[in-house]
Formats: sequence, structure tokens, C-alpha cells
Amino acid sequence: MADIQLGKNNKLAVKSILTMGAILDGGHLGDILLPRRHMPDSLQEGSEIEVFVYLDSDDQPIATTETPKVMVGQCAYLKVIDVNKTGAFLNWGLPKDLLLPYAEQTNALRPGMFKVVHVYLDKASKRITASARLDKYLLEENTWLKPGQQVDLLFCGKSDLGYKAVINDTHLGLLHHSDVFQNIMIGLHKKGYIKSINADGKINLTLHIPNKEQLGDLAEQILADLKNNNGVSELTDKSSPDDIKAKWKVSKGSYKKAIGALYKQRKIQIEKDSIKLVE
Repeated sequence: MADIQLGKNNKLAVKSILTMGAILDGGHLGDILLPRRHMPDSLQEGSEIEVFVYLDSDDQPIATTETPKVMVGQCAYLKVIDVNKTGAFLNWGLPKDLLLPYAEQTNALRPGMFKVVHVYLDKASKRITASARLDKYLLEENTWLKPGQQVDLLFCGKSDLGYKAVINDTHLGLLHHSDVFQNIMIGLHKKGYIKSINADGKINLTLHIPNKEQLGDLAEQILADLKNNNGVSELTDKSSPDDIKAKWKVSKGSYKKAIGALYKQRKIQIEKDSIKLVE
């Protein structure tokens, strides 16, 4: 039997079925109760069942067929249910709330607030615990990620440079303001891409890597806009990213590629302060 892991899904064998529920073989954790309310009708002695294993209010291992909002090794945006002298308690979808100790908090919390946290197994107490100090548990320098790679993002903070995001539950990266073309909220889950890796290993993100077809669509839109405006536009390859974003909702890089393609096709002229439609 593989090692049973607290805070994760495990496939466990049924040792016996009692009135209160099923007794599962928890290996080094001993017998684990699966309460009857979580038992499927077809469960029998000797069969196996996949369950999530955590600690009950008495710090004893217990199983559930319910899926929590987050497991050990993952990050999530969770609501604060209560705060007491021990710390904050978060709703993670199970009867026993998840502890976020004061030592793992980055700001004062109160009930009703939400926080992005990483969930880990505390070595001292053996309890499933949350931390808002994401940089303690996630990598801020690249290890195996590659430019252009699609990733899962969870936005966790905002700074003068842009929005910080958890990448695949393993790394932290930055979506610069110049690459933001939609509303970003803390707690937003979204697919994104690795835009580039700095020399120091810091990871830059983007929400959109345009392909040739999409760039073609943009080029056609630029042509149509020129025709509707006497063949002239003051947006050039030297224009500011903010001006380009305001007009076209794309990055400066995407705009430059589109007008570059039009120039190569001899459909426009690129001048110092404007682009012009070729008659």
C-alpha cells in the first residue's frame, strides 16, 4: 500500500462496515472512519474507495468523499469564517475550517474577507495548515517553465508593476500592467502563458499569445480603421503601449507585428508620426 497522505485523495481498502460508517485501512495512520453519510450504497468490505483524508476536531484522521476547495500543495482564494487567538479560520468546503495561523498571515484579517493561501502539512503539529506567505512555499525564480508555455494562474496581489499570480501551484510570476487588457481581480483563476524569463529567473506572464490567424484579424481591423479615417492613423510602432491598448486592446508587440505585416504587403506606409494607407 502506498503511503497515506493527509490533505490529499487516497484510495483505501474497506476493512469493515459498521453502523456509524466504514472503517478504512489507513496504513501508518491506523484505522480511518468514513462516516455513513459519505458512504456510497455499493460499498462493501474488501472493496476500495477514493477518499480525502484530513483531521477531525479531535485531530484524528477521518475520510470524506467530498472534494475540498483546496488540497495540500495547492493554492486557493478562501473566505475567512472566524478569527480568534489562534489565527484565522477559512472555509475550504469541509466541516472543520482550515487554520491560517497568525505567523502565516501578511495582514490583519476579519470574518468575511478573502485571502489567497497555500496549503501545507505542518511538520510540528502534523496538521493541514494554510499560509498567506506564498513566497515561503512557492518559487519566485524559474526552474522548468518555458516561454510560450500555457499555465494555470491564480491572481494573488497587485503592485506598481502589475499583478502577481500563482503559477501551477508551484511558482510566482508577474503580469505587467502593459499586458493587462481586461479586468483582473484578486482570486481570479485563468489560463495564461509564460511571456518571458528575466536574467535573474523572474517570470513574466501574459494572458494572450496571438497566433498568425489572430494577427491577421488585427491587421484587417487596422486596414478597415484606416479606410474609415481618410487613410491615416497616428498610432505607429513608436506609439506608447497605453495608447495602443486603449485603441486596440492588444499589446504593443502584437500591434507592431500586425502593422509590420501590412507594411511587407505594401498596404501601408510607416512614417515618423503616422501610418498611411497605400492608394
